[in-house]
Amino acid sequence: MRIFRGLILLPVFALLSGCNMVVMHPAGDVAVQERDLVIASVALMLLIIVPVMAMIVVFAWRYRASNTDAKYEPEWHHSTGLEVAIWSAPLAIIVALGALTWITTHVLDPYRPIARIAPGRPVSAAVQPLEVEAVALNWKWLFIYPQLGIASVNELAAPIDTPINFKLTSSTMMNAFYIPALAGQIYAMPGMQTPMHAVINHVGVYTGFSSNYSGDGYSDMNFKFHGMTKADFDTYVQSVKAGGGTLDRQTYLTLAQPSQANPVHRYSAVMPQLFNAVVNECVDTSKLCENQAMQINAKGGTKPEGEQPQVHHNGPHGDMGTMKMPASVDAGTTPGLTHQQTAPAPR
Repeated sequence: MRIFRGLILLPVFALLSGCNMVVMHPAGDVAVQERDLVIASVALMLLIIVPVMAMIVVFAWRYRASNTDAKYEPEWHHSTGLEVAIWSAPLAIIVALGALTWITTHVLDPYRPIARIAPGRPVSAAVQPLEVEAVALNWKWLFIYPQLGIASVNELAAPIDTPINFKLTSSTMMNAFYIPALAGQIYAMPGMQTPMHAVINHVGVYTGFSSNYSGDGYSDMNFKFHGMTKADFDTYVQSVKAGGGTLDRQTYLTLAQPSQANPVHRYSAVMPQLFNAVVNECVDTSKLCENQAMQINAKGGTKPEGEQPQVHHNGPHGDMGTMKMPASVDAGTTPGLTHQQTAPAPR
């Protein structure tokens, strides 16, 4: 019977052998600190769980009905020493666990720029962080590098030991951006901009995906994150600039249409301020930008007597154009005019 049970478990162990446990073996310093927090938290909790489980077995065996040598005290009901031990140990563990999580929650706040790239290696003032603007589309990821003027779909690259400053948003519905080897997950929401700071320390190819269910194409909403040396990253940037089209408003609107299992695509040029237009939900120039609606609402949603309000939006080349609003429009009561907000940062 035991041999038969062992044979049944063999396929299970075979499946588990394929797990690389990336969360426990991350390649980025932020993820490493999060891994250490998980280990420390579990160890603190086991300090009380293991003794309790052991005592259950010991007490059950020692005071079993057949053990006539065990001391029998049916009138026993209280022990001050035992009460102190029972309550002080868990209380001390809770205090230690609370202090640990409070400190690390603030240190690893995704809104907070990282202070180090690895243990004992603070971020140098001379190092320029890599800016990445990420947009969750249905069902693919768009990455814009504003400093470099390039973009890519379902592919992300960064040099090792260089701080990465992410700005995340979504086109239609909430998603969660997650690269387990780099840092914890963080939400991307339409009409909101969520920052995240991280660093990759080892060369390699890592998996990124959406960890928040978002519809039909959710299972294919993943990408590869390439950690590269500085030289290799420069070569990658040049290869992107050498081929590919321009990501302008019309190209983005086409790209934003729902599609599944999209292949990697690169853009050698990007319209300036496109990400801001995505956040303000006005890539389509016929729509009122949320930041402009916020300004109108802040003024009470009214226009000067006899004057039509002008709403500015980014033109096709990043310049500022103007759009006349109909005189009958009252921005204070028009549906869909909302304030731009900053998304929360659950981790």
